[in-house]
This record gives sequence, C-alpha cells and structure tokens, in this order.
Amino acid sequence: MTAAAASLSTGAYGSRPRPALGRAAVLSAIVHVALLGVLFLGVRFQSSPPATVTVELWEAQPPPPPPPQPVIEKPPPPKPAPQPEPEVQIKKPEIALPEKPKPKPKPKPKPEPPKRDLALEKQLREQAMLEEKQLQERMLREQLARDQARSQAAARDKALLTWRDKIRAKIRGNIILPQDVPGNPEAIFDVTILPTGEVLNVRKKKSSGHAAYDDVVERAIMKSSPLPQPDDRAVFQRQLELTFRPQDDR
Repeated sequence: MTAAAASLSTGAYGSRPRPALGRAAVLSAIVHVALLGVLFLGVRFQSSPPATVTVELWEAQPPPPPPPQPVIEKPPPPKPAPQPEPEVQIKKPEIALPEKPKPKPKPKPKPEPPKRDLALEKQLREQAMLEEKQLQERMLREQLARDQARSQAAARDKALLTWRDKIRAKIRGNIILPQDVPGNPEAIFDVTILPTGEVLNVRKKKSSGHAAYDDVVERAIMKSSPLPQPDDRAVFQRQLELTFRPQDDR
C-alpha cells in the first residue's frame, strides 16, 4: 500500500461525517417490514380450503330426420319427327330470245299557223303611222316654240340693253368728273323708276372707293329724271342696276 492509502485507512485525516447513512437505514427497515407483511397475508389466504363448484353438463338431442320424399320419374322427351329431305330443283336452261324492236314514236303534228286578220293588220299599221306622224309634228312644234322663245329672249335682251344705254347716256351727260379720280373704279347703283321715267329712289350698291365720284354719279342720276322710256314697253323694269366708270363717262 502507498502512504496515501495507509493514511486513509488509518484515519490519519480523521473520520468523515456521513449524514445520509441514518436515512438509508430507516428506509431499509421499512421495506423489510412491508415484505414480511405481504408474505404473512399470502400464506394466510392460501391456508383456507377452496370453495367447491358443481357444474352439470348435458347436450340437447338433434331433431328427427324428415321422411323421404317419393321420387317421380319424368317421361323422356319425344323424339323429333324426321324432316323430309329437300327436293333438288333442276333449273331449266335460259334461252335468250331476241328483243322485239321498239315502235318508232309517231311525229307530233305541227301546229297550224293562226289565220291572219288582214283587216286588223292594216288598221294597226295605219294607227302606228298616225302616231308616228303626230309625234314628229309635236316635236317640230316644240322645236319651233323653243326657237321662238330664244328669239324673243334675244330680242328682249337687245331692247333692254338699248334702253339701259339710253339711260346711262343721259346720266353721263350730267356727270362732272372730279380731277383726282385714280384709275377706272366701278360704282353700282340700284335705281327705282316709274313707268313715266321718274326716279323714285337711288341706292348705292357698290362704292368705287372714291367718295367724290360716288356723290357725283348719284347727283347725276337724280338730275336726269325723268329717264328715257324703252321702245318696247314689254321690257320695262321698275328696278334697274346701273354701272358707271370714270373712263366711260369721259
């Protein structure tokens, strides 16, 4: 042994306190007492005589078997009647007969042309000629009427132009031109007159751009009243539109 072990065995360092040793001894004693109690009770219970149980065993008898049923034999099915053997048909040889020629269709009769009514045809031709002649005559009359209307319109326009030229000529005779009118400006006036030529009203429709020239022309129109009358009274107009230019008034 080493010196350290010898010192431990001899208690060189003194004995160590063991506080849990007492509790362990108490628990060990309790456990031993409990085991002794259990063994005592078990031996006591086993020393009493066991109870006797009587059991009677029996088995019910099976019911009697049913009486046997009589066996009825079924008659055998009747045998089928023998079928007759099919007759063998012998085909006759086919003989190709020549076809009969089909009859040709009869030609349909041609319809007869309707009979001509010569009198009716003549009447229709005369009616058509008459209508054609009337149409040509009506077209000719319309053409003549148009020509006549154009001629009358041309004559009326010529007469109206002649009447206006006479009126402008008389008015230009009363115009005194200003000295400082540049170029050839145009002035237009609407003049209302009576069939006798008397001037009722003068309205400036378009200015020439030169106020002095416009005033001169308006005064000349009023001074020229009564104005000349047309040669053909059919061309008279109550409202006249008259145009004046300085170069035309010289």
